[in-house]
Amino acid sequence: MTDLRGQVVCTESYGSRKTCHYKSLPDGRLSCVLDRLEDEGYRSIRDFFTAVFLPQGYPESVSPDYLAYQIWDTVQAFASSITGTLATQAVLKGVGVGDETSTVTAATVTWILKDGTGMLGRILFAWSKGSKLDCDAKQWRLFADVLNDVAILMEILAPAFPACFTLIVCISGFFKCIVGVAGGATRAALTMHQARRDNMADVSAKDGSQETLVNLAGLLFSLLLIPLVADNLRLTYSLYGLFTILHLYANYRAVRAVCMETLNRARLCLVLQSFLKSGEVPGPDVTNPQEPLLLGFRHQLKMTLGAPLHSVTSNVAEFQRALEGNSTKYLIFFNQAAGTVSILLHQQRRSVDVIKACSHALLLEALLSWDVASLVLEKESLLAVQKQLREGSKSKHCGVVSETHRILDRIFPKFLAGLMAAGWVTERNLLGPEEWRVDWTVAGKKAF
Repeated sequence: MTDLRGQVVCTESYGSRKTCHYKSLPDGRLSCVLDRLEDEGYRSIRDFFTAVFLPQGYPESVSPDYLAYQIWDTVQAFASSITGTLATQAVLKGVGVGDETSTVTAATVTWILKDGTGMLGRILFAWSKGSKLDCDAKQWRLFADVLNDVAILMEILAPAFPACFTLIVCISGFFKCIVGVAGGATRAALTMHQARRDNMADVSAKDGSQETLVNLAGLLFSLLLIPLVADNLRLTYSLYGLFTILHLYANYRAVRAVCMETLNRARLCLVLQSFLKSGEVPGPDVTNPQEPLLLGFRHQLKMTLGAPLHSVTSNVAEFQRALEGNSTKYLIFFNQAAGTVSILLHQQRRSVDVIKACSHALLLEALLSWDVASLVLEKESLLAVQKQLREGSKSKHCGVVSETHRILDRIFPKFLAGLMAAGWVTERNLLGPEEWRVDWTVAGKKAF
């Protein structure tokens, strides 16, 4: 048996934070020696807060942008907590707290109407926008926080308009419930992005702990603040303005820190544009800072991905023309006059097919709005198609679609390889197709 006395027997590590070596002592016991000597008290405090407020395995168990996002998210949560306290004080004053002439019944009715309107808003918003929140999580996150500040401002101003108080707080409650749906749903989407070891529950739970700690700090600060702002409207409005500016800035920095590796329409457009101009595909770290964060960002074409057949054509000949020479898992119908491009997806389509279909639509949009002469790839072909497109007849549009199909078939393999090499995820996407699927083959042959 080998004599191991005084030698390192094994090395043990806890993630990337702690490494220790085990040595064999002359009496046969194992001695643990830390790789880095640190003050025991400091290490204990640090390890305690890390275990309580950060996911297990941090930083390897989360995305690289986790810390930057959480820091700014903490700042915005604190600012929102303070403005929320100012709004709560104003609403309580408006419903009659401290006013001997007010009745409990009137205050109760106002509160019920406020909550009921909010519940209605929650249902309507989830119905109308729920499927879009994943695709543009950063934009909807920022929208939710801006709308929250508007709702808080309405509540602070409500007591100044007693005749319209109930209406104002009902609208505010409506807005706040929209904020709850949009904020909660986008937070779940961001948690999915941050969790790198199938640890969504842990990341979400620790985010809840961080938020609770921040709200507790905000509560303590509010206890000191309330006596100062009572019956002092000027100070109330000034503090609201100050903390709202901090809240919006922190939110902007938080969502700007997020670096998503999945493609939505905005990121795919930026990547495709860069690829056509330089022949290189930029990575997520280059593209994400360029992504527009405001909702309503105008597009030259209205794109419907996963459109039903009956919405695009009822003409057999037109459907046949779309099938001719098409070996892809999608069909594209372009209407320049209406400013629409509709994409039919095959039942056997994969994520890569959806990315290619959306790239085709963005290529058509590029012909309408980009300076094609500045492109590097397929410049001559695209200039010819752009000239053809500007002639404007419907028959020309069929030729434009066919020609862009051929162009995309030539460049897409290199584009796809560039996406994967740059670190983009292609096995799934956030392009948000509708649920309609078409099978235009019968027994392995075209349907017509």
